[in-house]
Amino acid sequence: MERNNFIDFKALEKELQAALAADEKYKRENAAKLRAVEQRVASYEEFRGIVLASHLKPLEQKDKIGGTMTVPWNCYSTQGKTDQDEITEISQEKTLFQPETSAEFYRDWRRHLQSGPERYQALIQLGGPKLGRLFQTDVGFGLLGELLMALANHVKPVDRSMVLGILDSLTNTGRFTLNLSLLSHVERQSCRDLFQKLQAMSAARPQQEVLSQERPGGLQEEERLRGLRGLYQVD
Repeated sequence: MERNNFIDFKALEKELQAALAADEKYKRENAAKLRAVEQRVASYEEFRGIVLASHLKPLEQKDKIGGTMTVPWNCYSTQGKTDQDEITEISQEKTLFQPETSAEFYRDWRRHLQSGPERYQALIQLGGPKLGRLFQTDVGFGLLGELLMALANHVKPVDRSMVLGILDSLTNTGRFTLNLSLLSHVERQSCRDLFQKLQAMSAARPQQEVLSQERPGGLQEEERLRGLRGLYQVD
């Protein structure tokens, strides 16, 4: 077989495993959301706790208190790891943030991007179209609020158009309205702050520059901003 026809089966297997893991995570968290709604939980924090704990399994009869523990209590995050996996993860922290699936985004966002500036820069680096493709099915529980907070706390005038593109792409993701309704009070306030900052940046720009920056369809950025305020339910 010619060299350029070589198929990397190891890479294909890795991609398949990541896709299966993402699908399993989505189904598990979706089922937890439905259970929480049926139980009429009293607060957002309780709802969030049910979803975040969806991967945990109840103890069986053989799991006696005082017995010999052969595995960690929560083995979900460590199952199947080897020393080589740990080395690989450390090296990945130093590479460019380039997730190809939503599962890879979740992993790197929560594990490697700890600070607000790092998260903001990662979002600007990916851009709206890439984020829209990654989260075409669903942004994922709790993630929309984290994205909005990262943007609100670190938005820069030079990135205004890019941020608008990100906000626009997120509105086209699956379950956007549901995820928006589940924002905490702090996350919703961050959303308001973000739009206030974007509006203030617009007011500070020369009128000629504002009018010259139009989308291909002819929609000016100010009209675009007003439309997004409505979609994000910002007063």
